[in-house]
Amino acid sequence: MTRRRKHAGRGSLVVLSLLLLASAALRLGADVGQALAASEESSGQPSPPLSCPVPPLALAQTLAEREEKLRIRAQAIEERMAALDLVDAAISQRLEALQKAEEALRSTIAMADGAAEADLARLTEMYQSMKPREAAALFARMEPQFAAGFLGRMRPEAAAAVLSGMEPDAAFAMTTLLATRNAAAPRE
Repeated sequence: MTRRRKHAGRGSLVVLSLLLLASAALRLGADVGQALAASEESSGQPSPPLSCPVPPLALAQTLAEREEKLRIRAQAIEERMAALDLVDAAISQRLEALQKAEEALRSTIAMADGAAEADLARLTEMYQSMKPREAAALFARMEPQFAAGFLGRMRPEAAAAVLSGMEPDAAFAMTTLLATRNAAAPRE
């Protein structure tokens, strides 16, 4: 029961504190009113009513202008995004076309390389089947690097027979070209 008595005393203290605070607020409010009335009497003109530094109409107009600017910016951003989407689509189409062209070019190069390789293989086979003296006479008239390329593709016995039918200086030049043609190739 002593607890109930302690809590009962607290409630009356709270009510008493609220009454004192309300009384102080009323006194302050009354003093402000008297001070305003005194300032009106001393200046002779009524004081302007307390108001917002920006009139409500001007504030509404400023907000409307800002909203319009934001709407215009948002529209410009949407237009830019649409333009970027169009550019992105055009770039994607061009990349696809470029990739297709690259694949076609690779195919064409592979076909051309295959045809050139087939031609070289046929010519090599033809030179191998010739009599060594006749092939040696043809090789002597060719550019040494060109002739050395054919000699390198021939079977060793056929190449030896052709070289033996050539003049010693020409045979030596072709042999040197054959021996050094891969010297510049990387070793690792």
